[in-house]
Amino acid sequence: MIHDFGIVWSERSLLLSGLANTTILSTLSAVAALLLGSILTPALMSKQPLVSWTARTFVDGMRCVPFLLFAYIVYYGFPSFGVRLDNWTSGLAALTIYNAAYMAEILRGAWAAQPREPIEAGVAFGFPELRLFRRIILPPLLLSAGPVIGNQMIQIIKDSAFLTIIALPELTHAASSIQSRHYVPFAAFITAVFLYWGLCLVIEAGVSSIGRVAEARR
Repeated sequence: MIHDFGIVWSERSLLLSGLANTTILSTLSAVAALLLGSILTPALMSKQPLVSWTARTFVDGMRCVPFLLFAYIVYYGFPSFGVRLDNWTSGLAALTIYNAAYMAEILRGAWAAQPREPIEAGVAFGFPELRLFRRIILPPLLLSAGPVIGNQMIQIIKDSAFLTIIALPELTHAASSIQSRHYVPFAAFITAVFLYWGLCLVIEAGVSSIGRVAEARR
């Protein structure tokens, strides 16, 4: 067993490269999904039936599709419509689009729970809708939804492991490559598990910091 972990250690550059790719991919997709979700949230809350119905259809559709299947559709299905993406771009697009639906629903729920007084005050002062959302609604929204957004970011990290199916060189793909070359499945994959765990602990630490900021604002 010690020998198996020694083999994994000898391949540490491959694992660290996979870890770096997972970190970059997860960070970019989380930020992009949050931005896209922030755009979708007003549409979900819109009083115009067509706008709210379109946004709700997208959100519900994404939440009902398994991520693995959606990643297949982006990488293998989009070329049927003339959209050809490399594995990195496909992985980033799949994670972003898929998780934007969850981010939008998280923000919608937090928005519905917000006190109405600041919003009504903004309306009374004549804030246009976009400025009202950006200046009055969004900042407390992000603080109150911080823990749930953190959970979704952890889910994004875990979802990124599925992208090994499109040969994206992330952490699971690196561990699988070590296992296939040296036949040390336990050592390779348990090392990957601990590296994923480390990434999630970083997210949890960030969420705790946001929680302290939110408490200080109350």
